[in-house]
Amino acid sequence: MLTIGCHLSSAKGFLAMGKNAQAIDANTFQFFTRNPRGTKAKAMDPADVERFLLFAEEHAISRILAHAPYTLNACSADPNLRILAKDTMKDDLMRMEYTPGNCYNFHPGSHVGQGIEVGIQYIADMLNEILTPEFHTTVLLETMAGKGSEVGREFEELREIIDRVHHKELMGVCLDTCHVWDAGYDIVHDLDGVIHRFDEVIGLHRLKAIHLNDSQNPLEAHKDRHAKIGEGFIGEDALKRIVTHPLLKDLPFYLETPNELPGYAKEIALMRNA
Repeated sequence: MLTIGCHLSSAKGFLAMGKNAQAIDANTFQFFTRNPRGTKAKAMDPADVERFLLFAEEHAISRILAHAPYTLNACSADPNLRILAKDTMKDDLMRMEYTPGNCYNFHPGSHVGQGIEVGIQYIADMLNEILTPEFHTTVLLETMAGKGSEVGREFEELREIIDRVHHKELMGVCLDTCHVWDAGYDIVHDLDGVIHRFDEVIGLHRLKAIHLNDSQNPLEAHKDRHAKIGEGFIGEDALKRIVTHPLLKDLPFYLETPNELPGYAKEIALMRNA
């Protein structure tokens, strides 16, 4: 069965997210660990988490994905911002221990003119300061569109980060369809070629999640503007080929399209009927 969900608000807690997922026929979901444009996080409610875990088991909700705030920049030129990124991620991973066995996704960051090599090293350094075998969460590097000085536009950049991380067993990748399209990977006309390239460079065993989004921009635009399914340059047919591809169909898919719950419900139904 297709594992698919969307991004849900975590404002009312885990149980509320589980119920919202179940209401739109989702069997997974993504959520922000804290204010996506800031650093503040709500206190964990262990009782709410316990109720959610029971609800998730009853309704076959699994493989949830936490998303780090956008403000986290592990390769900032400002050392204080790098420290903030490290502290934020470490705290997030400790909070993820309430729901062990899931994934935590983050944007690698922007090197802001320092150069890609410096950016990659800063990101790897942060991960090496944080990750220990005691964590039960897989940390995912997200593929990026390449706007500005973003790290992660090319698969090789993500591979280079992983190669420098000591605890590689805790590392994976989240492929964003809008981002890879905007980065220049033609998933519309050469999906098999893109998958082969990912496997060759990073390894498909590292691919743990897919953000399923259309794009407002043409191939290699480097702009990162998500669109609703079928309303962008990638198109409905290409996205259906992704969720049904033999090498991808068993992965969890997370919609980040510009929608509210009714719109997500329609897209989930559309993909389930692919």
